[in-house]
Amino acid sequence: MKVRGERECQSCGARWSYYETGSVACPSCGDLRSVGVDARTAHTDAPVSLDLAAHRERFGDAPETLPRSGTDDLRSDLREYCRKRGFIDGGRLAPLDATYLAARELLEAVDCFERLRDPTDADREYLLDLLAGADDGDRPPADEVPTALREARGMAAVRAVEAYRSDALDFLDELETGADSDDAGEGDGPAVTVEGESAKARVGPARDAFERLRDRVTRVDALGGDVPPAAADALVEAADALGEYVRTGDETALTNADRLIDDANVDDLDPTGR
Repeated sequence: MKVRGERECQSCGARWSYYETGSVACPSCGDLRSVGVDARTAHTDAPVSLDLAAHRERFGDAPETLPRSGTDDLRSDLREYCRKRGFIDGGRLAPLDATYLAARELLEAVDCFERLRDPTDADREYLLDLLAGADDGDRPPADEVPTALREARGMAAVRAVEAYRSDALDFLDELETGADSDDAGEGDGPAVTVEGESAKARVGPARDAFERLRDRVTRVDALGGDVPPAAADALVEAADALGEYVRTGDETALTNADRLIDDANVDDLDPTGR
């Protein structure tokens, strides 16, 4: 979506940033009559935070790892947070941030844990560690993910990378369109912004790399996320490196992304007999 981020209230004249409030209502007087006073920019994110304190308290009071009630509320809050998040912020492509990743992984981990017939202490510790740190973007390292729950790490990577890839490809479309408009002297200005020169030259290489990444993600998805956690993390790191390349044009970031995509190869795993 494209929005005019700088708003002005037609009632009291106050100005504010839509990117910070996510609303056209005036924060000073509440009036809904406002106008945008700057150029339209691409924007998919929302000013939403993740607060799991109430859920941690509920889990802490439960005699078992998962409380008898409240688990659905946790899922709902995590889904709502992920639904509102995006990766284009005021015309700039954002990194694939740690809190979004942790929320995705916790959502998957709760489902995985509920399906276990006989969870181990390591399984319980992993779930509770995720709950303890997700709103700060903290996740257990790959070598601490229990085998029985590693599909949570894998499917979180699949969902997160696909969401990021979708926004990044839209960003690249706008970047290409804006460059063409600038060359022709047309339009009201670019809807997206990057650093450095020769922005349009990044579009082709980035699209090609995102396509290679998509193939890896599709394979992990076919395996139900049951892949080595290091491979799942490589998917995420590759997407983030590609985002850096798009933002800055740094060829080193593109090289790192290509290497990480290779590291995420799981073609030797059997989706039926793993």
